[in-house]
Amino acid sequence: MDSMISSFLDQYNLHCSAVARYIDLVSEVGELGKEILSSTEYGKTTYSLTQETEEEMGDCLFSILSLCVEMGINPEAALNQALGKYRKRFEEKGRVSSD
Repeated sequence: MDSMISSFLDQYNLHCSAVARYIDLVSEVGELGKEILSSTEYGKTTYSLTQETEEEMGDCLFSILSLCVEMGINPEAALNQALGKYRKRFEEKGRVSSD
């Protein structure tokens, strides 16, 4: 996955600093939240998936994977490490939270 994103960034000359990538990620997550709020009329209706929500989620995924590339982090390895941590917590405490 990271090589696909890296190639895309190379092809379109989209590399930038990790700081800029992080700010972009936060912005995209905000746009996803705004879309979810809007689609539920700010919590007045039940959420249902929309094309716009899928597109915003895709933007979030692109942003976080691009951040991984810029930071030299293997996203699959990072995810596997997190899943292992959560499994251990669940087995020990019956939940995944760290409290």
